[in-house]
Amino acid sequence: MTSTQPRGIGSLIPTTRTQATPAEQAAAQLLHLRTATVPVPVLAAAAALIAPQLEDPDPATREAAGAVHARLLAAIQDAAPDQ
Repeated sequence: MTSTQPRGIGSLIPTTRTQATPAEQAAAQLLHLRTATVPVPVLAAAAALIAPQLEDPDPATREAAGAVHARLLAAIQDAAPDQ
């Protein structure tokens, strides 16, 4: 019986790589940040840039974009002076 499937240790090594979109890469990187000091307008610009990804057809992209967008909006809100 002949098999076309890889055998042995080589079968554990993936031969194809799933390519992440730039938005997925950015979202993944931003989710790992714990602290950062940036001007509020930069946070607002980042939130505006990632907002279109909230409607992406890919559920993983939407989820990642939503998490990052929420963190950006929270950071903007936290930076606002108390009134």
